[in-house]
Amino acid sequence: MRRERSREEGRLYGFLNFLKKLVGKDRRLIGKGDRSLVVYPTSCNPTGYMGSAINSAAKPPTQVCRKIGVSESTTPHGRRQRTIINYPYRQIRFQAKSFLNSCLIRCLKNPLKPQYNGGIVVNSELNDGLNGWSLAGDAKIKNNVSSDGNKFIVASERKGPNHGFSQTFQLDKDKFYVISGWLQVSHGDDANVAVIFKTQSGFQHAAWGIAKSGCWSMFKGGLVVNASGPAQLYFETNNATIDIWVDSISVQPFSREEWTSHQNQSIEKIRKNKVAIQVVDAQGKRLPNATISLVQRRANFPFGVAINKNILNDSAYQNWFFSRFKYTVFEDEMKWYSTEVTQGKVDYSTSDAMVKLCKSKGVTIRGHNILWDDPKMQPYWVRTLSPQQLFVAAGKRVGSVVAKYRGQVIHWDVVNENLHSNFFESKLGPTASATFFRLASQFDNKTPLFLNEYNTIEDQRDGASSPVNYLNKIKQIRSGGYAGPLGIGLEGHFVTPYIRTALDTLASAKLPIWITELDVQRGPNQAQFLDQIIKEVVGHPAVEGLLIWSAWIPTGCYRMCLTDNNFKNLPTGNVVDKNRVTLCN
Repeated sequence: MRRERSREEGRLYGFLNFLKKLVGKDRRLIGKGDRSLVVYPTSCNPTGYMGSAINSAAKPPTQVCRKIGVSESTTPHGRRQRTIINYPYRQIRFQAKSFLNSCLIRCLKNPLKPQYNGGIVVNSELNDGLNGWSLAGDAKIKNNVSSDGNKFIVASERKGPNHGFSQTFQLDKDKFYVISGWLQVSHGDDANVAVIFKTQSGFQHAAWGIAKSGCWSMFKGGLVVNASGPAQLYFETNNATIDIWVDSISVQPFSREEWTSHQNQSIEKIRKNKVAIQVVDAQGKRLPNATISLVQRRANFPFGVAINKNILNDSAYQNWFFSRFKYTVFEDEMKWYSTEVTQGKVDYSTSDAMVKLCKSKGVTIRGHNILWDDPKMQPYWVRTLSPQQLFVAAGKRVGSVVAKYRGQVIHWDVVNENLHSNFFESKLGPTASATFFRLASQFDNKTPLFLNEYNTIEDQRDGASSPVNYLNKIKQIRSGGYAGPLGIGLEGHFVTPYIRTALDTLASAKLPIWITELDVQRGPNQAQFLDQIIKEVVGHPAVEGLLIWSAWIPTGCYRMCLTDNNFKNLPTGNVVDKNRVTLCN
């Protein structure tokens, strides 16, 4: 496999040299993301492109650069390709590397072929014995064959969670890596399996999968390393008594330019459309050279920011917010600990005032939240209730807030963060969440009900709320008797800007996905990371809306502010404005 890859590299370099000779000394080839090679005069520096990399420090071009013979077409298999040189007697085609958003959640008898043909993995389908794979820790590994001829790798007699098999790669800190594959266990209950890379800077989780006995389950994840060098891939599960089976493994690198190119192309494709306008007179005759003016009142993609009660009496806050956004969520004002501080004394005056203000400005509201599964986030009097008293109090809370704002919110977050916490389940049993979903639906059967969770797409170390466990929670709620409309809410308090493969996994459930509380931790690159994340989620076809979690507080926002106390944009606010304008144009 390694020798064959070397020959492929040789053919690529030969092809590029052939192109250089073909276009002549007065032309040069420019690589643009993953989609095209373009020929320019050597004197031209188009928008900062130098060679195949982006030179961010380059000045804007002083002349209009003329492309030579660039066209785009689609192959019979649906893949995009560009004709990069189009002389009268010769054509050369360059086929682009695309990103695969697919992820399958069904458990199959046999795994599918590896994505990207395995990428840089040696012997990804295990058709060449154990070539490329080595023993990790104290275990036995072997190449096994199923009754219908499928080959896979098995780790048995494992003496620890991470003992089994591994493969080592040379990873580049300037690349993004997408990891996928298929898992199975020999027997017993479903097993959470972590896909981990041991790098020079430590252990990095790349993906999570739920392995079952008797069928193959897909996992998908991603990785960015802090330093270039060797990285050892292995698989970890706490139950050392079971055998781990793995097949169709893929590790595919993407350059940062390719990654950004995929974002931009996806945004152009799924968030924008071309409109043809024809001006006619009263008789229906075309009016040539007519001047028209268009104003877009609302973007098709919901994009907003959280607010809090400070907006009620601050005209500067109101002017800044309402001049920009048509979607919002309240930071605290609808939550139980805000509306019923004392048992039996329900006070919606603050949330009522905020709803009235938003409605007067044409702003749409998400309902956040009905209940919160974190014991620390309950009204103080709730924590001491008996199970029976808690059930009655929680039921009253659901009925009260849902009936109060029925028809005035577009979603309800029913039981907040119930993958990380289990306050109600510990008191009322494992079907508590499903019970509250059913109850909320009885009071409002038209508004979609959402789960809402953090770390699902932003922290791959957190197995509790991994994409596969999120989907498993949805199954539990469905099996508990709730069959109404359901949505996926992702809080997104980001640490790293890498979320695409987690969204791919969640998208397999075919439910609406909203990023409900997006922010980025403080740091010198906060605005840059925020921009990357916004483009990532807006560019994903499964995401239907985005809310930034940055309600203004004079003493400092939760984690990320968009303005100073005079409502002048900070760098993060400029990023939000730039992306907001892009979505509206």
